[in-house]
Order: sequence, then C-alpha cells, then structure tokens
Amino acid sequence: MNHKPALAAVALAASLSFAGTARAQEQVNIICSVQAEWCNLIQTVYGKTTGVKVNMSLKGSGEALAQLIAERANPKTDIWFGGTGDPHLQAAEQGLSLEYKSAALPQLHDWAQAQAAQSGFKTVGIYSGPLGFGYNPELLAKKKLQPPKSWADLLKPEYKGEIQVANPASSGTAYTMVATLVQLWGEDKAFEYMKGLHKNIQTYTRSGTGPIKAVARGEATVSISFVHDGPGEKLQGFPVETITPAEGTGAEIGSMSIIKGARNLAAAKKFYEWALTAQAQQFGAAAKQFQLPSNKGAKVDPNVPDFKKIKFIKYDYAKYGASAERRRLIAKWEKDVNSLPR
Repeated sequence: MNHKPALAAVALAASLSFAGTARAQEQVNIICSVQAEWCNLIQTVYGKTTGVKVNMSLKGSGEALAQLIAERANPKTDIWFGGTGDPHLQAAEQGLSLEYKSAALPQLHDWAQAQAAQSGFKTVGIYSGPLGFGYNPELLAKKKLQPPKSWADLLKPEYKGEIQVANPASSGTAYTMVATLVQLWGEDKAFEYMKGLHKNIQTYTRSGTGPIKAVARGEATVSISFVHDGPGEKLQGFPVETITPAEGTGAEIGSMSIIKGARNLAAAKKFYEWALTAQAQQFGAAAKQFQLPSNKGAKVDPNVPDFKKIKFIKYDYAKYGASAERRRLIAKWEKDVNSLPR
C-alpha cells in the first residue's frame, strides 16, 4: 500500500470537525514520543485545522519522563503524546500528570480504558503494538543466516555482533523487553538470558526505533523492536521483515498524559480530546506508523500487525509500570548485563 502522508493529512483534515476557530495566539506544548513523521503530521494538521500554535519536541519515552521529573517545579510541557505506557504510569504515580476523564473513554478498546483506570485517569491508551524482531533478509542471505523465530534463536553464536536493541534506561521499547522476559521466565532466567544476549549485541541505541532503522539500512542484521515499526521502513523501499517470538511476547500500550501544572491547560484538554477521535488516530497510518489505534471506530490499516495471530504474555502493566520496579530492573540490567564485556 502506497501511503502519501501529505494527501492523507489533507483528506483527514477536511473531515475533522475541529474547525479553525481558536484564536491565533492559543498554543500547546507537546512532548511527542512516537516517530518523527507522525509527530510532524499531527503538528501540521492540528495547527492548521484549529489555529493553535503547536510547539512540539521529540523525545523517547524514557527521556520524556526524565524531562518531566526535572521540570516538576516549573512544567514547560502541557501534553505528553505517545511512547510506551510504563513511563506514563510512572509519571502518574509520581504526580506529574493530571487526572482527566475524557467523555470519549467508552469509544476506546478495553486495554486503553484499563490503562486510564489503572493510572487514576492520569493517562490513557492511544495505541498498542507488539514487541518482536526486525531482520534484513538481504543481509541474512549474504551471511547465510536464518531469520530468528524465537527469543532462544537470538543467543546463537552466529548472531554475534549482528543484533541491535535500545538501552532500557532511555528507551521504553527496551524496558518493555526487560519486563517481558522477566514475566515470561522469571527474573533469574531472564537475566541469564540477557547476559547471553549481550554477547551478540552490536550496540545499544538511545531510541527504541533506532535498531529497526539500522536493520532497514543494512547497518545491523536483526533488531529487537516493536514490530509495527517495520512496515513503514518497508514501504520506503528498505529490505526489512518482522516476526514475533514463538515463546510469547509483550505489547506496549502507547499512552497520552496531560501534565500537572500545564500552562495551557484548556488547549491541552482540547488536543487530548482531538487525539482520541477515530479521525485523529488515522494519522498514525498516514505517517506510515502501524500501531493498533485505541478508538474502536478508527480504520485499521492492513499493515497493522494481526493481534489474533500473535502469542502474547499476560503483561502486568501495573507492576512493571511502577517507578520502583522500573528503577530496580534498569539498575540490575546496568550492573549485571551492560557492564559485561562483549
């Protein structure tokens, strides 16, 4: 399917009921933790259809949380859009985000409503996507390697120096991997596995989308990534395929939060409501991002992974979204895994 983001944006913008009635000086400050193409499309379309000035900064979800903690006494952000849900739950727990119950909640999938209820309505699910592997079939063929089908496959000696994954301290994607493995096998076995995996890692990137981009461009052979990040690279002509591991995997619930102490609270609430509409949630696919939208009425692009065909673990978002647990697991990963020679 050949998406043309600009045309799609114009078509969708025309259908939005949020007409440009806002005063020109109204503005909203957003940290955006989805891919740049999606952030830019939202910024452009929302700005043009409402007249609101959208100040957008792009940050991975781990970095976004760190910024919000640093700004706690004097918040410069109104809305945090996207990125894995665990850091959003931590922001809620630490009192960084504001309780807000949207009238649109009943229109959302159960998992998105559960994310809201679990946080005391300080965050809400806006999309979901499964964790898995990306791989470059051309590089695999050249190196006479088989595509990985399981977590266990990634430990094979022939994958030494061929795999990229992000650093869980800065990336929600990589933290989802740590939490998934701990829930899949128990903590001891999961950390033994990650020590073994470490030997095969080429580099730990700062951002969760970095590894699959490296795979697409032939800089790495395999990535541990959210599989919805693969089709967009493929549509740009890059050789990349995705697969979810046979043993089971976790999924992110990408979330959105209004920041406590937001300077532009009215504008933040308007953006929040807009972002939960079925029309606004189609901008993900228009920007070649293929997560499953949280609004049940949103059109699901054929490139979105088929959740019915994936073996999921029962991911405990409450436990692994808690600050103390995240800090403990990341510290343990730094000490027991990242400190080892490769």
